[in-house]
Amino acid sequence: MARPKGSKNKAKVLDGVDYAAQIAEKNTAAESIAQEIATISDDIATLNAQRKAKEAELKKLNKEITKLEKKKADADAKVAEAAKKAEAEDVLKKLLSSGVSADEILEKLK
Repeated sequence: MARPKGSKNKAKVLDGVDYAAQIAEKNTAAESIAQEIATISDDIATLNAQRKAKEAELKKLNKEITKLEKKKADADAKVAEAAKKAEAEDVLKKLLSSGVSADEILEKLK
């Protein structure tokens, strides 16, 4: 009978797989992924804070734009009213210069 090779004191590993090494490898991979997740979470928190600040700034700008648009509309209405008034005065002057009486002018305006 042949003599077996190798040490008899060697720890026997079932089916040649070293589970302890695989567990250690997987643990290090899990730790690195956990660190990446923590980093990403910090980045997300920072980005959320930036987003909230930008949204507040945008809201403020939109309010200012709305106020300015209202002021512009009011100013345009005043200009239009002044133009109508000037036009009405011009028509009135033309009618008076052409010899039309005040009563006839009132009837045309109605």
